[in-house]
Amino acid sequence: MSETIKVDIWSDVQCPWCYIGKRKFEAGAALFDGDVEVEYHSFELAPDTPVDFDGSPVDYLSQRKGLPVAQVEEMLERVTGIAESVGLHYDYDSVHQTNTVISHELLHYAKAHGRQLEMKERLLKAYFVDGLHVGRIEDLADLAAEIGLDRADVVRALTAHDYLADVKADVAQANAYGIQGVPFFVIDGKYGISGAQDPDTFAQALRQAATEKSEEKNK
Repeated sequence: MSETIKVDIWSDVQCPWCYIGKRKFEAGAALFDGDVEVEYHSFELAPDTPVDFDGSPVDYLSQRKGLPVAQVEEMLERVTGIAESVGLHYDYDSVHQTNTVISHELLHYAKAHGRQLEMKERLLKAYFVDGLHVGRIEDLADLAAEIGLDRADVVRALTAHDYLADVKADVAQANAYGIQGVPFFVIDGKYGISGAQDPDTFAQALRQAATEKSEEKNK
């Protein structure tokens, strides 16, 4: 199977299932005997969140969804346990609830500089594991510098919102596809997979896409 399979992933930096889904997809791609090209696309779960939300994720989810605090705590405990099962150590006590639009702009900047996958991983880890702020330009520039991007140029690009139109285009594409939740995986432009599925599900979809691509080529 020599054909490269393109996978477009809609995801948000503050989506716990997106980080879990990333790990499960990576495991599925490892089971697949072929080349995979991944591109991340922007999706904002809560575009109305202030950059500096005054409160914890529990407060936010309780207020936003109208759920009792105890129920929210139970939900977060469950997702933290599932994250542990794929090697991720979520620390909700340290999470800074924020607006993620500028972090999405940074992901487009990183893509333009060939570092999108590294930037995506760093942002998810920063938010869920390290308790860092992913909604402010200076903090984001520090994270970008960690993976080798030019810090001053990142500040310039994010301040000017050079990539905001790209974020909006991703969101519009998600609406056109009917994507209502993330993570959402589009395999070879044909198959949609919603949620943090098992690695085998991803591997099977990749194999099917590769087989079809090969058959089309040999027609």
